[in-house]
Amino acid sequence: MKTGKKQPADELIARIHALAYNLWWSWNPRAEQIFEELSPLMWEETKHNPVAVLSQVSDIELRAYLNDREFLEMVMPVLDDFDRYMSRPHRLPRGTRTAARSTGKKPGMVAYFCAEYGLHECLNFYSGGLGILAGDHVKSASDLGLPFVAVGLFYRRGYFEQRIDEGGNQLEEYSPVDPTMIPVRSVRDDTGKPVVCSVMIGEEEVFFESWRIDVGRSTVYLLDTDVPENSNQARGLTSLAYGGDVNMRIRQEIVLGIGGVRLLRSLGIRPSVFHMNEGHAAFLTLELLREEMDRTGDLDASERGVRSKCVFTTHTPVPAGHDRFPRDLIEHTLGSQCASIGIDMDTLMSYGSIQRDPVSNVFTMTVIGLRFSRAANGVSKKHGEISAIMWQELYGPAGSLPAGATRASGGGPGRRSGRKKSPPIGYITNGIHVPTWTSRRSWEFWERRNSHRWKDEFHNPGFWEHITNPKVVSDEELWSLRYTLRRDLIEFIRRKSRDGRVVGGARGTDALYRLLSYDTLTIGFARRFAPYKRAPLLFSDFEKAVSLFNNPDRPIQLVFGGKAHPRDGDGKEFIRQITHLCNHPSLNGRIVFLVDYNINVARQMVSGCDVWLNTPRRPLEASGTSGQKIAINGGLHLSIPDGWWMEGYNGKNGWSIGSKDAVFATPEEADRADAEELYRILAAEVIPGFYDRNADGIPKKWIARIRNSLKTIIPVFNTHRMVSEYAKKYYFPK
Repeated sequence: MKTGKKQPADELIARIHALAYNLWWSWNPRAEQIFEELSPLMWEETKHNPVAVLSQVSDIELRAYLNDREFLEMVMPVLDDFDRYMSRPHRLPRGTRTAARSTGKKPGMVAYFCAEYGLHECLNFYSGGLGILAGDHVKSASDLGLPFVAVGLFYRRGYFEQRIDEGGNQLEEYSPVDPTMIPVRSVRDDTGKPVVCSVMIGEEEVFFESWRIDVGRSTVYLLDTDVPENSNQARGLTSLAYGGDVNMRIRQEIVLGIGGVRLLRSLGIRPSVFHMNEGHAAFLTLELLREEMDRTGDLDASERGVRSKCVFTTHTPVPAGHDRFPRDLIEHTLGSQCASIGIDMDTLMSYGSIQRDPVSNVFTMTVIGLRFSRAANGVSKKHGEISAIMWQELYGPAGSLPAGATRASGGGPGRRSGRKKSPPIGYITNGIHVPTWTSRRSWEFWERRNSHRWKDEFHNPGFWEHITNPKVVSDEELWSLRYTLRRDLIEFIRRKSRDGRVVGGARGTDALYRLLSYDTLTIGFARRFAPYKRAPLLFSDFEKAVSLFNNPDRPIQLVFGGKAHPRDGDGKEFIRQITHLCNHPSLNGRIVFLVDYNINVARQMVSGCDVWLNTPRRPLEASGTSGQKIAINGGLHLSIPDGWWMEGYNGKNGWSIGSKDAVFATPEEADRADAEELYRILAAEVIPGFYDRNADGIPKKWIARIRNSLKTIIPVFNTHRMVSEYAKKYYFPK
């Protein structure tokens, strides 16, 4: 913090190192600039990793930098902002009930469990949307000051790095993670020794240590079984994100759920709420049940005690997204946990079965998560409705509740009502952490127009009503921003192509001059290549597609990115089809595929693309958040009306591909109808809207849509609103 006098260099160096180990820098571009300034090469080569940068900058060199007045003037405001941010007290959103209000105690703490966290590109502990959502959740919890801790797994080899061979086939490569070169710290006790905990998996005691990631004022603990006490097999349990077979999966989830609770207890952390973000973490309920049984000795009371602490979020209506384990595997891996709780195997199986009598021979993680939660939710209004139907058998034909569960108004859990027919699954629509997805150039654009207030006001609708006024931000300024961001993206793609990481178009040195066009309407499609997301839909009628791309006066260009799960053969086939299209002579190099999609690539695409395309087969898109990320950068969303877009689209802030009420007899019929509507909207609305300009070269109608998008999407579809809703409805309800 400021002292009014020059600080000693040693103190400033210590503060810079402390900043490097707190991911607050990852959503503050001026903090990132400090580390980029120290070593532009290392910053780029290490995926923007400040710890790796500082490993190459000695304290002697850093001291020399601090003698430069301009560098010091860059550093000091950032360090002071960081200190002020970290010194803010924890508090809860208005409208929540806490013990603090009735007893004067500190606010209760939330423990958030998830199998993956997408926090930054230099931390490869995520595979896709679930992890990105979890990372944004953690950041907003910090910004809001919510007492919050998160638990996950430390994947020693992370998720795979994608390569594409000459045949267009996805290849997976895994690189080891060096904990000393990333912004994590070993969790140690008062004597400086690593904190070691253990879980029983079958007959084997599996030990684990943990790593701490500071994310502003939130903390993420990642569990790591690669410790000397373990067998070689156990050491590899947390090696890969979603790697291995069902045997590996259940063991990982035992470590995450049961082990995660034990780690928190060993650190003296006693949360009042446990939030299971998907079924992967649902075994935590068994450890809580063991604790309750030790305390009460009564199973019914213990089950109610667990339920009173837990909330559950389901993220997908796709059946394959819900982990299911056979009885023999449950018996083998969790028999010792049964014994420690004092229950038999039939009772354990009943927790993961839709009908508790007779007991199923299949154990479903979503079911145990729902059964042991006082509240549960989907991640959009439509997904909440779909989830209620999917799991209605769990609550009986009359929608009866498990003992101790309650309903929220509108059919969700939280407050008892007179409704009898809808199961207790509500919804909280996903959002994004807006500062994370604001490009550096967009950040500075809004900074210049609002004196730093926009970061605190982005979830305020009144602010966006003001800032979208043409007297505050002119059409010319918005169009200039869009041109600059499109150029930034294309130059990013050209650099990647020179390095062999782009499929399609000009290659090598030629790519620096000829790959894509700065003046062409640029559409982006990037996400997990799951079949239901229908990446090739635009090419259902190849001739129609070609005519759109090759219109001499009004062409379009398309940027693809994304990975298929290593065991998803259909998703890999979609990637093969797309990469072949990238090299098709009829498309004249107007399509490219960016290899090895990650957070950095996503950030470039959501800022530079004019239009974000989303074509899921309805109603399988639970929420989807990629289209929310473009709004702050002036992009527009073009999507099937599914997930969040059913709530977000208003007819003026983007485009909807078909009606949200459309019903089709078969998937094939839906594909045909949606493709035809996509061609129509592109030809009749999107393309003319982009290219119709006034005498000054400004597309007035296009800019009007951008303004509408800014003021209707940003203040609603963000994780500040989302986390506040969790706090008010589910964490600390009135």
